[in-house]
Amino acid sequence: MAEGYIESRKTRGTFVSLQIPEDVLYTATHGEARSVSRKVRRPSKVMQREFRAQMLVNPHRRKLTADFWVGRPDPNSFPRKAWATLVHRRLQSAGSALTEYRDVAGLIDLRRAIADRLRPARSIVASPDQILIVGGSQDGLNLVSRMILEPGSTAVVESPCYQGAAFLFESFGAKLVPVRIDHRGLDCSQLPNIRNAIAYVTPSHQYPLGVTLSLERRLELLAWAAQTGSYIVEDDYDSDFRFHGAPIAALKGLDRADRVIYLGTFSKCLGAGLRLGYVVVPNDLISRARQVKTLMNNGQPWLEQAALADFMTGGGFERHVRRIRNLYLARRNALVSSLRRHFNESEIIGDEAGMHLAWRLPSHLPSAKEVEEIGLAAGVGVYTLASGAAINFGPVPEGDRYLVLGFSSLSEREIEAGIAKLAEALS
Repeated sequence: MAEGYIESRKTRGTFVSLQIPEDVLYTATHGEARSVSRKVRRPSKVMQREFRAQMLVNPHRRKLTADFWVGRPDPNSFPRKAWATLVHRRLQSAGSALTEYRDVAGLIDLRRAIADRLRPARSIVASPDQILIVGGSQDGLNLVSRMILEPGSTAVVESPCYQGAAFLFESFGAKLVPVRIDHRGLDCSQLPNIRNAIAYVTPSHQYPLGVTLSLERRLELLAWAAQTGSYIVEDDYDSDFRFHGAPIAALKGLDRADRVIYLGTFSKCLGAGLRLGYVVVPNDLISRARQVKTLMNNGQPWLEQAALADFMTGGGFERHVRRIRNLYLARRNALVSSLRRHFNESEIIGDEAGMHLAWRLPSHLPSAKEVEEIGLAAGVGVYTLASGAAINFGPVPEGDRYLVLGFSSLSEREIEAGIAKLAEALS
């Protein structure tokens, strides 16, 4: 009766409805629509523009003995039981929250929880008004690009760099200015003397090489931004996982001129399927950020935001991060020891933090692309910079000596077996 198949007639009984739901829910003709010949039109100039797409999904999605794909949390580490309890509790008291539009900047409970965590964890003092909830760091980059970039803008990027940022900036018509990475991070002496640029950096754990930007260079970069009126986009994608010593304060935490836009994500510590991240904007960009966000969407899903806010304020999030940090540390140790056992000359970079490391291939081994192909044939997934969602602007021989290896989603046994099998195939 609630769905409309039957109806009750007073004093007479219950009858099949004269008009059943299908009559008003589906079109009368169910056959194939007749094809209509149309004149083929040439695409407009806008449609003729070509965009480069980042390598988002593992290019070798098949069963492998060990797949060292980058940036993938262990699916078994997701706190399913605690999450189910939080979601159920919020559903019970949801009221109109699931049926009404909410604040486009995000649930205030979650923004407060993020602000409270950023102070001790990253030395960032920010109000909830400065925080916008987005669908992961890539969505945050899209928001920033819409706010700041226009055709002809200058975008300083690391070399090598995360594809998703470089290709996005290109799509907005920005001119990319690559600056090389060395063992101390971005070489700030190579920053261009140009005003009103943006600089995209991953200072805590550079993607893809994994080095940490030194404190001296952080201060140089901040001084450059203040002097040139430029903004720094700080992508802190996996800063929750540091294995030795206290982390250096985030660029945003050191910023006194309010020139840093900070990107954070929950894709690495919880899971990409939640599609939750956040942007911390300077005070003078709050109004503009909210306006741009309304043009992108009407806010992120309420239920996931609410559950995450409760997870953070109840202490569950910190317990979860501590637990998986120890898990990933053991797996990193297994990978480092396996590489050194089977490849004595291994130069390992970026293993102090994060969910992946970079391996500079010994001189006696073939190129990174060949090693990737040999490994794949043996059932082991290892990745070049390009396959691992990075782009190298330098000479090809330099970029083709690196592999990126993710370790967070593999057990220690799988890691050891995978590296042993790769060594056997390469021998």
